[in-house]
Amino acid sequence: MAALASVIRVAAIFCLILLSSLSIHTCNASAVSATSRRTKVNQHGGIIMNNNNNNNNNNNNNMIRPSSSSLQLSSFRKAFIRGGVARSVGQAILYPVDALRTLAQTRDGKTLADVGVKALVRGCVTTSSFALAMGALQFSIVAALREKVGTPIAAACGATASCLVSIPQEVIKQNLVTGVYPSFRQAVQSIFTEKGISGFYSAWRPTVLRNVPFVMITFTTQDSIKRHLLQKQQDHDSKASSSSPPSLSMAQNIATGMASALVAGTITNPIDVIKTRMMTQGASSAVQYNNALDCFVTILQKEGGLPTLYKGFPQRSVYMCGLWGITFAINETLNRKDNSN
Repeated sequence: MAALASVIRVAAIFCLILLSSLSIHTCNASAVSATSRRTKVNQHGGIIMNNNNNNNNNNNNNMIRPSSSSLQLSSFRKAFIRGGVARSVGQAILYPVDALRTLAQTRDGKTLADVGVKALVRGCVTTSSFALAMGALQFSIVAALREKVGTPIAAACGATASCLVSIPQEVIKQNLVTGVYPSFRQAVQSIFTEKGISGFYSAWRPTVLRNVPFVMITFTTQDSIKRHLLQKQQDHDSKASSSSPPSLSMAQNIATGMASALVAGTITNPIDVIKTRMMTQGASSAVQYNNALDCFVTILQKEGGLPTLYKGFPQRSVYMCGLWGITFAINETLNRKDNSN
């Protein structure tokens, strides 16, 4: 029941974040609309009247131009779609690398010889479909909140909301990779039968503790690097008398995503190991951890200490750097096409 209550709380947080992001867009649109309709007043308090022709022109313009609220909502939808497509493509491509990371972090140190080569792609399509919702939530919420609360807080909100989807994905994916279940369907049925909905949110605390700082660091670092590169390019273009707005190339977007993810991955890898071990206890013959804190203490005292907390770091670095490089590159490319239309 405690776990189920936690799931409900996460769902409530997700709903609040999504509603707040939508309300901010609506409020912004209403403010812009109200400002455009406000009657101009001269400095003596007299009302400046427009002539009939101007009124007719304004009416015609209002008829053919979409409302500000429509534009704001359209922008939110586009960010939702861009983020979902970018994340799902990146995860599907790099799924085998993430599978190797999972195996390296398990308590018994499983290898491909133990689980078979098919484990590298087991559940790839089905679990990667979760990434569509994860990326959509992260990027749309960040886009909606970034200008109001700053990138770090916006990213934290996006990461928190996406945990509603990412935790079940991790639970299913890691149990498939480690051979606890042979198929996606059996994994879902068995987990639900044995533990109910709360079974899909096992180890949710370390997962949230990993995801939120990781996404915060990644988006904030990427923003900082991107801003530096754009400023550098703008300075160069001004000297060359170029009038085109500065933008990053595909290679630059990939590089900024990779660099940002590497910084975040280095900091959060210990939490990732704890999360993986908590989720894959069913694949180990060792005495189970009681909770995330017990897992952390046991690793430090009995299972190798700090080096163990960085198991799977090379595999995870390749996966996360590639994933976020691809994600940011696709998102920026789609964003540029949307803006050019």
